[in-house]
Amino acid sequence: MTATAPTSTGVAPGAATHPLDMATPEEFRTVREVLADAGLLGEAVRYCFAGLEEPDKATVLAYTDGDPIDRRFRVLLLDMSGAASRDVVVSATRREIDAAVELDPATSGQLPIIDAEFDIIEGIVNTSDEWRDALRRRGIDPDKVRAVPLSAGAYYPEEVGHRMARVLGFRQDHEKDSPWAHPVDGLVAYIDLTRQEVTRVIDHAEIPVPDEPGNFDDPEQVGPQRTTLKPIEITQPEGVSFTVEGNRLRWEGWDLRIGFNEREGLTLHQIGIHGRPVIYRASIAEMVVPYGDPSPVRFWQNYFDAGEYMFARYANSLELGCDCLGEIHYMDVVVADDLGEPRTITNAICLHEEDYGVLWKHTDLFTNAQETRRQRRMVVSFFTTIGNYDYGFYWYLYLDGSIECEAKLTGIPFTSGMPSGEHRFATEAAPGLGLPFHQHLFSARLDMTVDGTANAVEEVEAVPLPVGEENPWGNAFVESRTRLTRESEASRLANPASNRSWQVVNPGSTNRFGRPVGYALLAEGRPTLLSDPTAVVSGRAAFATRHLWVTAYDAHERYPAGAYVNQHPGGAGLPEWTAADRSLDEGGQGADVVLWHTFGLTHVPRPEDWPIMPVDYAGFRLMPVGFFDRNPTLDVPPSSNGHCHS
Repeated sequence: MTATAPTSTGVAPGAATHPLDMATPEEFRTVREVLADAGLLGEAVRYCFAGLEEPDKATVLAYTDGDPIDRRFRVLLLDMSGAASRDVVVSATRREIDAAVELDPATSGQLPIIDAEFDIIEGIVNTSDEWRDALRRRGIDPDKVRAVPLSAGAYYPEEVGHRMARVLGFRQDHEKDSPWAHPVDGLVAYIDLTRQEVTRVIDHAEIPVPDEPGNFDDPEQVGPQRTTLKPIEITQPEGVSFTVEGNRLRWEGWDLRIGFNEREGLTLHQIGIHGRPVIYRASIAEMVVPYGDPSPVRFWQNYFDAGEYMFARYANSLELGCDCLGEIHYMDVVVADDLGEPRTITNAICLHEEDYGVLWKHTDLFTNAQETRRQRRMVVSFFTTIGNYDYGFYWYLYLDGSIECEAKLTGIPFTSGMPSGEHRFATEAAPGLGLPFHQHLFSARLDMTVDGTANAVEEVEAVPLPVGEENPWGNAFVESRTRLTRESEASRLANPASNRSWQVVNPGSTNRFGRPVGYALLAEGRPTLLSDPTAVVSGRAAFATRHLWVTAYDAHERYPAGAYVNQHPGGAGLPEWTAADRSLDEGGQGADVVLWHTFGLTHVPRPEDWPIMPVDYAGFRLMPVGFFDRNPTLDVPPSSNGHCHS
């Protein structure tokens, strides 16, 4: 196994070779200088987000080599002293501020929680006599309790306009001890981050703290490692089949650009195959993790890891042989820290090929033909850690024109105390230790360009025909197609029982049968948000109440729960945009449309998920339907590695 050296992922300000080149350290430094010169960076000001402000789609699609490029960046600035926060757009090319909007947190919501606030949270909670006394009553040394800062949601009118966090405690018995094994349940502190004070302590119940360790990395606890596994080596003696130039990837007819920002993580741009566009931009635009424990100290637990925490800023530096296996090409990414200084995450993105079993095969009765071809896929991935959970996001491109997105979930499930005999909202994983029920719901934003920007969306189902003249034997079923023509019609639920899919077709581009070319979105159809419609989280995470939303393209509509998610009361994003009920089909010729797909897991944890969770999976597929005139992989040659003897 080998790793190739990362190529440059960007260029100096004003010298980018494409509008979607990744951000560079020099650009982030320039942005900071411009903000400082404008007096927008004071002693208490911190960055909550900084990323490339991508040009409008029409600008990018019209771009040709040599055209001038204006590299603009969006920066969210938090004043930790309580003064106005700002949403600023800066041109690194022109060294100018294009926009600076003061935000009212009482109406817009708060900016994301940042590392600087994580760093001070334990010091704040330990100033509370009420907190420390509650711990001592439980026989716990307050200095051995790790304070976990968690987003507050929007539950109390008196907190509106205040920057809040909730704190749960976990006992840590020694430096290498996992605190997650020892939750101090029945106790929660509410924190005002601006005033740096505890506003409320809820001491609901003294639940025994579980004592059994959960140290999955301690040989004394996990026992001797097995010795029966033999090494697996993945090699490509003649090298890889893909090329990378800057952030542009080409592989077996596929052509796309790779991006990255701290809110969405991986972004894929201008995805096309054999010179034909399929998707303009694909990303995981939001996720929510709602918990199902109604306890007075836990009812508020629901985390928007993208919008509240900018979870991709914690992307892992991947390691060859551990995270990635085979002939690997890594890409570094650059983000800005709380002070706006560039921080390079080495080996953040992993690119490699994988064998994926049989592509097609047949042994013919009449011709004696015996042919087998192997499938392979191109993998673009990254992993990030946010608190107790680790998430991997994998985008797969296949030889047959299919695209797949897969989320891999691992890490440590959030824990609770479990009074004897109480198992209604959690699974007992160790004596007195509960793993609360919860969901992980992701929103994929898919800006489609199937053979162009004029696309229509059709809901396709298999419908059995009733017994009658047309179906005398009762065996017939037909395909039903319903075009979704307005946004009000296009918030939909999956239905595996009818084989429901959503096909994005181009009415102006037909195949040899005269049918519009298309790509089908194939949903897993797992549960959407299980919270009651009246619940606070249902208003804040309305995107997660449907498997599909379709909107008319608007460059400013990027995040399905709104731009400022932290402590937002709800209603922003998809429900707000679709209230306009825009047309999705202009005169039967389609429109420029964006698909938003909710997918994920409903996690009723198992004892086998403790003390660390084996990877669980969730995702979706996009499959060509009439996009090609026949099997596009007929030209794939037989295997030539010496292992196939046909």
